Amino acid sequence: MTTAATAPISPDPIARAAAPTYIVGHKNPDADAICSAIAYAAYKTQRGDQGYVAARCGNSNARIDTILARFHQPLPLYLSDVSPRVRDLMAAEVVSVTENATCAEALELIDRHDVRLLPVISPRRGIVGTVSLAALGSNFIPRAHEPRLMRQVKTSLANITRALHARPLHLVGERRIEELYVRLGTMDIKSFWSISEREKIPASQALIIVGDRRDVQKRSIEIGIRALIITSSLEVDPEIIELAKAKGVSLISSPYDSATTAWVVRTASTLERVIDRKFATISADARLTEARNKFSGGSPHALLVTDDEGTLQGILTKSDLLKPMRTRLVLVDHNELTQAVPGAEEVTTTEIIDHHRLGALNTQQPILFINEPVGSTSTIVADLFRREGLTPSPAIAGIMMAGLISDTLMLNSPTTTPKDGMILAWLAQIAGVDPQKLADEIFSSGSVILANPPAKVVRSDFKIYEEEGVRFAVSQVEELGFSNFWQHAQPISEALQELRADERLAFACLLVTDINTQNSLMLVKADEGLIRRISFAHVEQDEIFDLPGIVSRKKQLIPYLGSLLREMAADGALPSPAGTSTAPIRRKKS
Repeated sequence: MTTAATAPISPDPIARAAAPTYIVGHKNPDADAICSAIAYAAYKTQRGDQGYVAARCGNSNARIDTILARFHQPLPLYLSDVSPRVRDLMAAEVVSVTENATCAEALELIDRHDVRLLPVISPRRGIVGTVSLAALGSNFIPRAHEPRLMRQVKTSLANITRALHARPLHLVGERRIEELYVRLGTMDIKSFWSISEREKIPASQALIIVGDRRDVQKRSIEIGIRALIITSSLEVDPEIIELAKAKGVSLISSPYDSATTAWVVRTASTLERVIDRKFATISADARLTEARNKFSGGSPHALLVTDDEGTLQGILTKSDLLKPMRTRLVLVDHNELTQAVPGAEEVTTTEIIDHHRLGALNTQQPILFINEPVGSTSTIVADLFRREGLTPSPAIAGIMMAGLISDTLMLNSPTTTPKDGMILAWLAQIAGVDPQKLADEIFSSGSVILANPPAKVVRSDFKIYEEEGVRFAVSQVEELGFSNFWQHAQPISEALQELRADERLAFACLLVTDINTQNSLMLVKADEGLIRRISFAHVEQDEIFDLPGIVSRKKQLIPYLGSLLREMAADGALPSPAGTSTAPIRRKKS
């Protein structure tokens, strides 16, 4: 009998048993998304809540790296996809049997562990097949029209002895697997062997089960049967034992009566005839959607989880799919699934901490949802510390200062509120950091445009929105002046068009904000119908606009674009998803 267990598979550095809750910002995270995730994890820990882990679902940038280095904080854990995987729900401790096990051993495992299916494995844990309770049961159903098969058992004398918990008196070739036939020695000695002769059962393959009938015992040994099984632990005459040894007949003493002994001997059959060698497998890394498709396709009761080499790793049953998901999320700095880590809609969101507009988000149960009209999510997290009488460490206070300063452009953004200023002053006192000096350090930390290829520039702080059924994107980069943008305008324009096509968007915008002047340029890739409706002044032919005083995507640009789409909807002229054409940019001469 063999039971096997596989070690749990951990999808990330956090132990699977810890069931972490990931605190994660939006895709293509900005400084506030990263800083608020780190700060909220620290807040949870300081409150005594365990298992909260700061995470991110996008790459860092020069500004974020500068902030983290300034306050000696590691980059949060990277989550590329939180879609539930087979490893999240599978049973990793697998009860299994080896291919040379007996039906009795399989039945004992099924009963002891209350399972319906046992994987059958090779010595190296390769999968041979499966054994089910139904298959084992059907193997012992009487077949009156096949009496010879009813008696047949393929096994070894060692297996029979073990199944019976018997006492071996004399065994010959006990480990040899062979086809044997069971007979009860209950008839008169005159007709003892006649039925076996009619069924053409050779004596060398016969197992005779008998009580204390010495005549049957002696006759069985004399005709050269394979083994004689004496029931009820009855004493065996020494002469019979010596005769068995002389004739090379195996002799076994069973503790059970004749009927029970006969049934147990049949269960000592090897599993060969009941193994189902057609079985479905799946990888531990496969998404649960793939598992559901496999279950609905061939309707297997279970999927065997294997690695690349076919080694058994676990088992997934249909009932496992009803278990609650282990992965839990806290969303910070966003509340729309289009901006969340891939797979977020398939796991449990427990909290949302945000300062943006409300998007379409449904949850299966009530959650903590904090949404305040302030300049940054870091402001909200800092206020949670303050309201509960908790003092963050100087490093965490500095991290929250950086998120607040970055998102409010050092309190100059139109999204800034008096609360942001008050919280910034409180944090500065704890961190021992001058806000203006920190702002200078953050905003001079490097140009996004110079530090990245155009494709990464347009995705560096990139969000997808939907208004009037129209999907569009707005990216934003902050620069010290516009000179870097003008030097790279053409390849950035082409990259923005590629982004529009890849994401199948009706239009895509890039807002380039000058931190010094608090003005922006907007590059737009859209059909001509939308371009014509934009009311801001053109700086370049067709696609670049001057947006004086516009620095907030959330509070200024998105409401404007929303009103534009509502106007187009009223006219029946909503834009369609992208083509792939690009138009050259020609900078106007001053």
